[in-house]
Parts: sequence; structure tokens; C-alpha cells
Amino acid sequence: MEIALLLIALAVTVLVVTALADRIEVPAPLVLIVVGVAGSYVPGVPEITLSPEVVLVGLLPPLLYAAAIQTSLVDFNANRRSILLLSVGLVVFTTVGVGVLVHTLLPGVGWPGALAIGAVVAPPDAVAATAVGRRIGLPRRIVTVLEGESLLNDATALVSLRTAIAAGGAGISAVGVGLDFALAAGGGVAAGALLYIVIAWVRRRIEDPLTDTAISLVTPFTAYVLAEAINASGVIAVVVAGLLLGHRSPVLQTASSRIAERMNWRTIAFVLENVVFLLIGLQAARLVDDVGRSELGLGRVVLVCGATLVAVVVLRVVWVAAARVVLLQPGPDGVRVRPTWRNTLLVGWAGMRGVVTLAAAFVIPSDVEHREVLLMIAFTVVAGTLLVQGLTLPWLARRLRVPSPDPMDDALARATLLQQASKAGFATLAQIEADEAHEDPHGVLDLVRQRIDQRNFAAWERLGTTPGQETPSELYARVRVAMIAAERERVLEIRSSGRVDSVVVAEVLAMLDVEESLIDRVLPQHEQEEPVGLRPAPLESCAHLAATWAVETSDAGVCEDCLRDGTSWVALRQCLECGHLACCDSSPAQHATAHFRDSAHPVMQSAEPGEHWRWCFVHHVTS
Repeated sequence: MEIALLLIALAVTVLVVTALADRIEVPAPLVLIVVGVAGSYVPGVPEITLSPEVVLVGLLPPLLYAAAIQTSLVDFNANRRSILLLSVGLVVFTTVGVGVLVHTLLPGVGWPGALAIGAVVAPPDAVAATAVGRRIGLPRRIVTVLEGESLLNDATALVSLRTAIAAGGAGISAVGVGLDFALAAGGGVAAGALLYIVIAWVRRRIEDPLTDTAISLVTPFTAYVLAEAINASGVIAVVVAGLLLGHRSPVLQTASSRIAERMNWRTIAFVLENVVFLLIGLQAARLVDDVGRSELGLGRVVLVCGATLVAVVVLRVVWVAAARVVLLQPGPDGVRVRPTWRNTLLVGWAGMRGVVTLAAAFVIPSDVEHREVLLMIAFTVVAGTLLVQGLTLPWLARRLRVPSPDPMDDALARATLLQQASKAGFATLAQIEADEAHEDPHGVLDLVRQRIDQRNFAAWERLGTTPGQETPSELYARVRVAMIAAERERVLEIRSSGRVDSVVVAEVLAMLDVEESLIDRVLPQHEQEEPVGLRPAPLESCAHLAATWAVETSDAGVCEDCLRDGTSWVALRQCLECGHLACCDSSPAQHATAHFRDSAHPVMQSAEPGEHWRWCFVHHVTS
């Protein structure tokens, strides 16, 4: 009963604190750390010890897997040089640097113990990096690098820790270190890849979302245990399996299975991530009490803890700044350029540590001299980096004026991608019509085209609309949501009467839920603060776009064809060959497209204020 009450208390605390953090716009991990520290001194709160087995086997695999299946393998591969320099090179650099510092300040610890604590505090935490980075809107490339680093650096740190502990026993050679790391890394990759092959084979043969979800839930633990059984890195195995399965999920799983898996892992990650930060804070009182019994003076303990905290921050900034010289990243036009100093500084400052650091500290053998001080060092680094760097990272990003991901850029890319997908879909539809050679007396094919157009129009309407005017998609969403609410209310009335079987009622309610979730509720353009110029790279080469460039569009602000016909428009487009100003495809008359069909002028440009994107009617691409 005590365990059940404790779990309920943890869950309720997490829910309340995260809700409060959202209201005051402070990252929840930081608030949970503070609440945990305060709670550790409250009388009656049970002492909770983070054992290495619980964290490394119970918490780490699902957290890593949840992050890995959502990480783009394409982006990971594009930034692999940066990720490897940080996840391997920086961890080793920090391990040695902190080891030298601790050995200097605490000579009694010895080199094995000093290097062990260096390995413990070396790896930043995936949860902390993404929780803070995504919330404050860091550029996506920075978030990708931080995610990739945090997915792999735990493996490097744990191998380094294992090596340092082994050196304290029977000793170990440089060759042994290299072989140990090669086995851990290579074995982890092999185990993860093997598990991916097996699960992919199974998933191709099942369609039941429940079975697929059950397989997904045991995958990270299986990968971890399989790799550790051959003395390889369970962390790398989990990451490799997650990256591959996440990348291949569109072809391995059914749509229902993907939806179920996505929601399940988002829920699991939310609970575990936040509980982890609360548990970190709850370790404070016990660690402080242990240090109080140390034979070292309080001043020496404070000095070594503070110096180590400063060291891990400085060492990371130095390494990232030095690595910038050799890093080349693909730019928007495919030209490889070095990261900007602003991005470099942000990556250097975003080195928050997390639960793996604190859990790994307990792996240090109990006979190591001043072990209680080493544990306090680990706690100081975790709490200090989370609070200091986590709280100042948003301020630093604002001071450096690093641009956040532009939602309007995303809107244009989304609309263009959907248009490309629709082009392929319409080609298949035309082939079906030709192969089956039927007349479609029921008008089904026209209905299919109408629904696809409606979906695409909703995407384009995110870009720009007439201020103060409700777009067609907004009107559709508002009306259909109201209708679904009435339909659901009627179904519930019938359910209460008991006239229809409960299974049938549940199926109908589920259908309404799916439809409501798919309705595209477009944010009205007039609610945005200001329009943004859009210049994404084309999805593919286009001679028409290459032969034109953005111009200052007409400020007339009207579609003459609509005025003549007595219709209204949603947004305006301008032909770049003759300057004709006409309404977009979301408008009832679609005069811009009609102008292209009449004139064959291939390229138009958005004539909405502040927008400079162009569209090729021939190739269906933007620039």
C-alpha cells in the first residue's frame, strides 16, 4: 500500500507541477527539480534511492527509445559529424578534464575514482536538452544535434565509467580501452540492427494495433538486455533499433498502429521524463546528509563541487568552439558552410545533465575514497546545469537573436509537400480510371478529387488570407465540429436508452473522434503578429522558377475578375510574366489557376503582404 501511495503522490505532483509550469511559462524540468529538493526536506516524505538498475534498465531504455523513434534518421545522418564529435569526443575530453580537476582537489580519491566521476558528469541528457530546447524554439538543426548527441553520449560515458572502475581493480591498458569501446559500440549496433530486422519481419505480417503496440513496448528493453548480454552497449542498441524502426514505420505499420504507437510513447515519455526530474530533486537531503559525515571540511566539498560544475560548462564551450573549425554543415543551397558562432555558443551552453549522471554515480564502488563527495559532485552538476543553463538558455537565445523555426516556412513546406503528394495521387487516380474504364455513375471519383483539393486548400490557407475574413477551411472546421458535437450528443442519448448494442455505439463514437481529429483547424492569418517572407528551397529543380525571381507585387489588393463576377477571394496571387493579379485556389473562382490555363504563364507569386514565395503551375513546386 505504501508503494502505491508513493506512486500516486509522484504522479499527482508531476501533473500539478507541469500544469503550473505551463501557466507560468517555465520549463517543467526546472520546476520539478526545485520541488523535489524542497520535498526531500519535508518530514514524512519517504527516502527514495535511485538505484543504477532501476534507472539504467527500467527508465533509460524507454526514454531513449521514445526519443529515437521520433528522431529523423535523415537529419541524424546529415549531422553525424557534429553528433559524433560531441557524443564521443566531448565525453572523453570532459572525462579527462574533470578527472584531472578532481584528482588535483581531492588527491585521496585516486585516478580511477577521479576519472570515474569525470565519466559520470560528462554526458548531457537527452530529456533535458529536448525539453528545454524545443520549448524555447531553438533552431531545428541545433535541436537535432543535441538530440543525436544525447542519444549516443550515454554509451560513451558508461563505457568510460566501466573502464575507469576496471582500472581501479586489476588495471587496464590503452589497447584494452580501445577494444572495450569497439565491442560496446559494434555489438550495440549489431544488436539493435538485428532486433530491427526481426521486428520489421513481424510487423509486415500483423495488422492488429494492439499486438503492434505490445511489440513496441517490449522493444527497448529487449534491445538493451540483448546487447548487455554480450557485453555490448545496451544504449546504442536501443538507439539504433529506435532510429531504424521510426524511419521505416510508414512502410512497416498500418496507420492505426502508427497512431497508437505515437500516442502511447508520447504518454510514456511525458510521465517518465517528468518523474525522473522530480526523483533527481528528491535525492538532495540524503546526499547532503552523507556529505555532512565526511571527514573533509565543508569548504573543500563546496570548492570541488563548484569547480566541477564550472569545469563541465567551460570544457563543453571550449570543445564546441574548437570543433566549429572542422565542422561543415549543408546550407540551404547544398553548399557546405561552417556553423555560425551564435549557433556554436548555443550548442556549447545547452549541456544540461540529467538522471543518467546521477544514476551512474551510484555505480562507483563503495570502497572508493570520498565516495559521498563524488555523489554530491554528480548531484551538483545535474542540478546546477539544469537550473543555471536551463534558465539562462532562453535569455541567451533571445540576446543572440537566433531565429526560431518559422511557422510560416513550415506552412509553405507543408502545403508544397501535400501538393506533390496529391500530384502522385491524381496520377494513380487517372490510371485507375483508364484501367477500369468505367463511367463512375455515382460521382465517387469527383468526390475524391474534391476531398483532396479541400485538404490542400486548408494547407495553403495557412500562408496568407484576407485580414478579418474567415477562410473556407476555418468555416468548414467550425461548422463540421459543431455538427459532430450534435451527432455525438445524439449517439450518447441512444446509448443511454440501451436500444443499440454497446459495441456498435463505441465504434460509431470512435469514427466521430477520428473525423474530428482529422479536421484541419487553421489558425487565422489575422491572428498572427506579422507576415513573414518565405524562401524555402524547391523540392526539385524547376527551370521556370530558376528563370524568375521574387518581385514587388501589386498593391491593388483586389482581384478584378472577382469584382467583375461578383465573387469573393481568400488570398491573391500575381503572374510573374504579365503581372495579372488573381485569386488563389481556395477562392471560389480560382482565377489564378484559370489565368495559367488560358495563358500558360507558369509562375505566380503570392501577392499577400510580406510574402515572397513563388509557385510553378507546371511542376507543382515552390521557391
